[in-house]
Amino acid sequence: MSTHINAAKGVIAESILLPGDPLRAKFIAENFLENARCYNEVRGMLGFTGTYRGVPVSVQGIGMGMPSMGIYSWELINDYGVRNLIRVGTAGSFHEDIHVRDIVVGVSASLDSSYTNAFDLPGIYAPGAGYDLLVKAGKASEKTGIAFHAGNIVSTDVFYDQREDWWKRWAAMNVMAVEMEAAALYTNAARCKANALAMVTISDHLVTGEETTSEEREKTFTDMMTLALETLIA
Repeated sequence: MSTHINAAKGVIAESILLPGDPLRAKFIAENFLENARCYNEVRGMLGFTGTYRGVPVSVQGIGMGMPSMGIYSWELINDYGVRNLIRVGTAGSFHEDIHVRDIVVGVSASLDSSYTNAFDLPGIYAPGAGYDLLVKAGKASEKTGIAFHAGNIVSTDVFYDQREDWWKRWAAMNVMAVEMEAAALYTNAARCKANALAMVTISDHLVTGEETTSEEREKTFTDMMTLALETLIA
């Protein structure tokens, strides 16, 4: 067991999906995986292992924010030998041509956070996706017909930002969307030589004000779930 996951060694697959919401982890396990079994309930962060098209796959809820993603991804990689990690979450769009329910893949993740300071680097680190998973996502998109946008996203520590029009500065740099976990996942994966990808569905739109409900975020973003699973087995 690790500090925050009480699974036995060998129970968690080498390839895993990481939704923030543990109920989304449960939904994925029940609707996409065969013979899924729960291996973790610590702090309500549900984790399951089953198979997808005959390939062992796990799904682990990780909570919200870079500190939480940092904890779970670090333990999964270093204590359980997970090698391929895909965040399946939600994000807010900065651009009119990236619509609610569109899928966005973070090629890189800018950040409004001090997370990378803990790695004591002599400059500004730019967290990026694992090339292998990025290529496989493209192949999975061709196979399934599920399209996605790809480019820079930004990970932030603050959900209720009080700075007026803060997001427009990121949009001006062609950053596509905002979320709260990708940069920590990419940084940990790079440090630990694992493969990571952040795949998010647009749930809110900072330009139009459109948004989805919590139930829709938990249960209806199935194209992203399918694309992520097909990426893991590509």
